[in-house]
Amino acid sequence: MKAVVLAGRIIFLMIFLMAAIGHFSSAEIAYASSAGVPMASVLVPLSGIISAVGALSIILGYKARIGALMLVVFLLPVTFYMHAFWSVTDPMMKQMQMAMFMKNMSALGGALIICYFGSGPLSIDSRKETGK
Repeated sequence: MKAVVLAGRIIFLMIFLMAAIGHFSSAEIAYASSAGVPMASVLVPLSGIISAVGALSIILGYKARIGALMLVVFLLPVTFYMHAFWSVTDPMMKQMQMAMFMKNMSALGGALIICYFGSGPLSIDSRKETGK
């Protein structure tokens, strides 16, 4: 059953690792810039680094609480700034942004749970705690 926690960590964090790659593309930087993100050419790649490092930290279970906090720091501004569905007038775009907002809120909940409980079994952190 311990493997289930590890599988859950990996599946939960796949989205952060896959999305982090896009944070270095000119298209994603341009999109953020068009949405009004200040210094997008710096902040978008930086957010990609924060999300990737946080995700890897949790997957490996090394300082997972800090990694989860990194994801919280990443998710809060991205969720409320980039997915502000309440300010979108086009009904289809509004629905899409609401779905993205709720997906991020769900991920924020998962990150907060890891902030509290840590990485669980089959992690570097748990090996340190048990002395194995």
